[in-house]
Amino acid sequence: MSNSEIIQHLTEQFNEDSGDYPLTAPGPSWKKFQGSFCEFVRTLVYRCQYSLLYDGFPMDNLISLLTGLSDSQVRAFRHTSTLAAMKLMTSLVRVALELSLHKDNNQRQYEAERNKGPGQRSPERLESLLEKRKELQEHQEEIEGMMNALFRGVFVHRYRDVLPEIRAICIEELGSWMQSYSTSFLTDSYLKYIGWTLHDKHREVRLKCLKALKGLYGNRDWTARLELFTSRFKDRLVSMVMDREYDVAVEAVRLLTLILKNMEGVLTEADCESIYPVVYASNRALASAVGEFLYWKLFYPECETRTVGERERRRSPRSQRTFFHLLLSFFVESELHYHAAYLVDSLWDCAGPQLKDWESLTSLLLEKDQNLGDVQESTLIEILVSSVRQASEGHPPVGRVTGRKGLTPKERKIQADDKVKLTEHLIPLLPQLLAKFSADAEKVAPLLQLLNYFDLNIYCTRRLEKHLELLLQQLQEVVVKHAEPAVLEAGAHALYLLCNPEFTFFSRVDFARSQLVDLLTDRFQQELEEQLQSSFLDEDEVYSLAATLKRLSAFYNAHDLTRWELYEPCYQLLRKAVDTGEFESQGCGAGASQKQLLSLKGRMVTFCELCQNCLSDVDPEIQEQAFVLLSDLLLIFSPQMIVGGREFLKPLVFIPEATLQSELASFLMDHVFIQPGELGSGHSQEDHLQIEQLHQRRRLLAGFCKLLLYGVLEMDAASDVFKHYNKFYNDYGDIIKETLTRARQIDRSHCSRILLLSLKQLYTELLQEQGPQGLNELPAFIEMRDLARRFALSFGPQQLQNRDLVVMLHKEGIRFSLSELPPAGSSSQPPNLAFLELLSEFSPRLFHQDKQLLLSYLEKCLQRVSQAPGRPWGPVTTYCQSLSPVESTAEANPQGYPSSKKRRIE
Repeated sequence: MSNSEIIQHLTEQFNEDSGDYPLTAPGPSWKKFQGSFCEFVRTLVYRCQYSLLYDGFPMDNLISLLTGLSDSQVRAFRHTSTLAAMKLMTSLVRVALELSLHKDNNQRQYEAERNKGPGQRSPERLESLLEKRKELQEHQEEIEGMMNALFRGVFVHRYRDVLPEIRAICIEELGSWMQSYSTSFLTDSYLKYIGWTLHDKHREVRLKCLKALKGLYGNRDWTARLELFTSRFKDRLVSMVMDREYDVAVEAVRLLTLILKNMEGVLTEADCESIYPVVYASNRALASAVGEFLYWKLFYPECETRTVGERERRRSPRSQRTFFHLLLSFFVESELHYHAAYLVDSLWDCAGPQLKDWESLTSLLLEKDQNLGDVQESTLIEILVSSVRQASEGHPPVGRVTGRKGLTPKERKIQADDKVKLTEHLIPLLPQLLAKFSADAEKVAPLLQLLNYFDLNIYCTRRLEKHLELLLQQLQEVVVKHAEPAVLEAGAHALYLLCNPEFTFFSRVDFARSQLVDLLTDRFQQELEEQLQSSFLDEDEVYSLAATLKRLSAFYNAHDLTRWELYEPCYQLLRKAVDTGEFESQGCGAGASQKQLLSLKGRMVTFCELCQNCLSDVDPEIQEQAFVLLSDLLLIFSPQMIVGGREFLKPLVFIPEATLQSELASFLMDHVFIQPGELGSGHSQEDHLQIEQLHQRRRLLAGFCKLLLYGVLEMDAASDVFKHYNKFYNDYGDIIKETLTRARQIDRSHCSRILLLSLKQLYTELLQEQGPQGLNELPAFIEMRDLARRFALSFGPQQLQNRDLVVMLHKEGIRFSLSELPPAGSSSQPPNLAFLELLSEFSPRLFHQDKQLLLSYLEKCLQRVSQAPGRPWGPVTTYCQSLSPVESTAEANPQGYPSSKKRRIE
């Protein structure tokens, strides 16, 4: 049989209905098939390389058969034969390489023999070497002929095959040929295939291209042959840093790092600047790869890979200071402040030793002659805190994704050692740093966070109590000096960390805490008394009282201040403010004590009433603060507080009255679901303000949604949130989607009714504003249809599970659409009839049987309408078409009514 007959016979016998074949079949036994199959091809060529390989018949027929099969319409044949052909080509490349080495060796032997003297030269030896050279040349020509046939017959056609697995095989093998036999394959005529395939739409193929190129650019000796390819495809390689697939982007960055190292001057400043921002990416593998690129680009003089003196140079204070100055310059110029933790994490794998040089970092901060600017000092402190956190905790910052589950024993040992080293170094210096920067809130707050990462037992084991005394003094000065929330929270938390009863120095720290709280309490009582007796608000006095309240509030969140009995004076202050209407927004916020359950409940209710009054205040800041306090309090005292065996707390459970629930919902409409202005480039002060306001609105909405999900508010109130799902999708889509998902988990049926209620409310509002005429052509109605479509998609693929819910939703929607009838004698349609068009968006979620049932139900409902239209009502037609996709309603029934189930037998 000829090859064409064999292929035709195989095609006829193959069952194309089965999608599986050995290369793609599931199961552990088939997983090994591809490796075994490739090994078989390699062994076949290896065994035949000295005999049958040059026979002419077997290899020519095999190549011809594989070439024919690789062009088959059957995917299984095409995939398998392409894999076999490419592996056969790879084995032939190895044979060709060996022949090339044998030829070179033969040439050296021949030259050596010919250069001998007349008495020593052997003519027989020369003749034998010439015959051997001729034989090797013939074999090489035969091998090159086979390779050429495979390349032109298989690769050239299959590297752009419709199946991505086939394209990936071709590119992967081409890369191996270039690396193993560079003299023949590392040319622009072959490189162009990789360059063209860099644009492939499939992730695996792009990945194979980049990995193949990495093997080439990693060898400095080959870079000269890659110059033309680099000039043609460099822009594409740079753009792949932003590839949507993270593993492809990582390989692209690593490839560009090799180009940066081995091809000087190829990457321009513009190329590098387009890569730098990715160092802040959320994916750690990508950010770390860009961190290495950044390291080699900016710190190259310190990173020259000479083995002699490298360690000494890196440890020298001069090189370390140069490193930190360059790092400062990059971070400040990137204009991405508050992201130091992400920059440090990105550089950690390649520049960890430099970043852990806390001696150089602290000396730069403490020395007076460094001439660092204010921004540079703040940045350097951020880098110090970030490097300390990274060394102490051993994991990336929040929000950065990593695939690793935990640390290895070796990494845990390094982490423990680093924590001890940083603690021993920073304990004596932290009081000095606080003293130097005590006047600057932006610098003090992160410095206080350093205590989070200390091994505090070292204060005892190393006898460093004198430094603890200095720290407590500085801590008290900072708290008394500042009123910024970030500083106060950091100070309160730092003192909380030190107030561990297990520490031997606990009594000393507890005494310092008592002194500080006594000082703040006495000041508060004195200022409060003056304030209550005063007939008008003095601005300075109010500011001083508010600052003291902020300090006490910060400590109340971190420490138990019950014995100072602060509730009563705070209540007196708030009561006076509500009675007189004289508020200062900066003074909002106070704590509440806990003595007895009933007393606490009474105080909580009283406080909630005060906050409810504040919801109608003229100052938006006070309104928002009152809303946040109410959200938190109602959530804490919700029915959930008795879950988990805490029934003794049942007297504390508080359910807000309908008036309060209504006011909370109204607040949401007035302060959250509002249209903000358009954002500009994102760098102006206005843009930053809008972003902050958006974050605040998101927090308010999240607080309201929690009240819904925890049963504090009636679940029907969720309609006020859901009906804005589509309109505010960009701002709050994730919050509303999560709320919808949780609500469906709580009660699927009730949640479906709430979705319908949301659509009813929107429809009724639009009807009242615009009237029934031309309603379905308005942009607002089109937005409602989009919302209904999004609601329908939220039911997910579980069609059977949601069957009853969707049918119920349709029936209630039909009843609503016909609930109000036009005046007697009027030919107009019912005002709510256009609601059927919204219902049609849910029709794809119905089973065929349910569609027929709903058609009958709609027919019965329409028969109750006294006014029969002369022609079909548009919404009815649209809705019936969504239920009867085969034929239109008008054709089925001239009166415009839906056809019943009986029509199916015609």
